[in-house]
Amino acid sequence: MWNYSEKVKEHFFNPRNAKVVAQANAVGDVGSLSCGDALRLMLKVDPETEIILDAGFQTFGCGSAIASSSALTELIIGRSLTQAQQVSNQQIADYLDGLPPEKMHCSVMGQEALRAAIAHYRGEAPDEDHEEGALICKCFAVDEAQIRRAVVANGLTTLEEVINYTKAGGGCTSCHEKIELALMQILKDHPPQVARPEQIKDENWLAVEEVVASLRPHIKADGGDMTLVRVEGQQVTVELSGSCSGCMMTDMTLAWLQQKLVERMGRYMLVVTA
Repeated sequence: MWNYSEKVKEHFFNPRNAKVVAQANAVGDVGSLSCGDALRLMLKVDPETEIILDAGFQTFGCGSAIASSSALTELIIGRSLTQAQQVSNQQIADYLDGLPPEKMHCSVMGQEALRAAIAHYRGEAPDEDHEEGALICKCFAVDEAQIRRAVVANGLTTLEEVINYTKAGGGCTSCHEKIELALMQILKDHPPQVARPEQIKDENWLAVEEVVASLRPHIKADGGDMTLVRVEGQQVTVELSGSCSGCMMTDMTLAWLQQKLVERMGRYMLVVTA
């Protein structure tokens, strides 16, 4: 049995904006009744400002699907289409204080419906016209583009995660090999970011941070900037931006910081760029 947050239960039993929006000028349909999950998202967009004035939904699915749809409408009403486009499926899940891993596809369905609605408003071609060979999962009508978006946006790396986030492969399982091949290619094109351990801001870090801070006004006066990234033993990693990025004087700037660090720390320090 899955554990649902109180906020998921609240949005399931008392969904917001579960309605048909009168004069909706942006409509997004995803899923299908035959697949077990379907969502229609309706938006009323101000043509002059592109602000979403109202939003409503009709969902056929589980409690998580209803709650995710409800949360989505609350996240986007009052925002411009450009701002709404930035809403991720993870933000929908976070708004609900989390979803079980097996139900993350409900938040993805909401994001896909929003994407389809905005495309409809702008007169762009719908995604349901799958290119030949692009449809991966026939049971749930999931194509490679949907899998790619979910993998890249959420850092997915396994078949199980793809199933949880897209439902692809959650039916007859005959498409598992296709999913794994697609996943292999996606990860090749978009290698997952390896999470580095969180930087411990000890006395060593604070001392280096103070030296960097003392140099920043001089660097910023020339249109550049320097940000401290990591301190690992005797190695200091900084990021240079603005006019410092690609500047011929970069080596001199790093040498300047290194000299100041040696003076402050009383030992050899190596400075590198991120």
